[in-house]
Amino acid sequence: MNQTAPHRDFTEATTSQFFTLREGETELRLHYNDCNPGEAAEAVVMLHGSGPGATGWANFNRNIAPLTAAGYRVILLDCPGWGQSDSIVNAGSRSELNARMLKGLVDRLGLDRVHVIGNSMGGHSAVAFALAWPERVGKLILMGGGTGGVSSFVPMPTEGIKLIGALYRDPTIENLRRMMNVFVYDPGDLTEELFEARLANLLARRDHLENFVKSSAANPKQFPDVGHRLAEIAAETLIVWGRNDRFVPMEVGLRLVAGIPNSQLHVFNNCGHWVQWEHHETFNRLVLDFLTH
Repeated sequence: MNQTAPHRDFTEATTSQFFTLREGETELRLHYNDCNPGEAAEAVVMLHGSGPGATGWANFNRNIAPLTAAGYRVILLDCPGWGQSDSIVNAGSRSELNARMLKGLVDRLGLDRVHVIGNSMGGHSAVAFALAWPERVGKLILMGGGTGGVSSFVPMPTEGIKLIGALYRDPTIENLRRMMNVFVYDPGDLTEELFEARLANLLARRDHLENFVKSSAANPKQFPDVGHRLAEIAAETLIVWGRNDRFVPMEVGLRLVAGIPNSQLHVFNNCGHWVQWEHHETFNRLVLDFLTH
């Protein structure tokens, strides 16, 4: 995009929106944040990860301003079972469920095509969306996720995934600290405010925690391996990974770049599972360059 939007300070509260969507026999009330509505020619949707207490805003608050300043509309969706969205027990593919929610949102907003940024679970969901509705995708950005499968080099489930499971089953500040300490490369950057906000988010919705555990029991493979279908993705794709990721091994990024024809891989050293937070300034420049060229 060439246009530059006037500087505006978007907040979680002022951009908060809701819509309803039917999933089977259930009507879900879903939450999203909408920044620059009506002002941008192109939209970027950001999809968060699966950690307890995660939300679109919590995952991506360091990445919104550069995109809106460049003239993009930025939409952050809280997937079913996270944030202010309704909870659900999911016995099928969580990736495909989230993709259907994204399809419903872009339809509701009247958006023909969107760029999609997905972190971890959000990466799986972005790939599912691109496979089901390729005509609705501009460019894809995948971070720490995109397909499942067994690692050839790292014991499965990984250290980080085990800690996520422990936190879902026993949501204490001690278990939150254990998870977050391996979530990033340098836990010294984690503040008490971040821990307190994350703990408040997850304790506010115990139904989210309980239903995630029930979903995992109903179907342990919530995020299936779609490696055999990656060649179907025509969208130009940027894959971003932390070399020190202890949740999803970097080899998954290698599988993605090998499978998606029009893709590139950027690896950050001294970086864990949260690239867009740990290296947000470089990440933001990388994303803007990718979207505009």
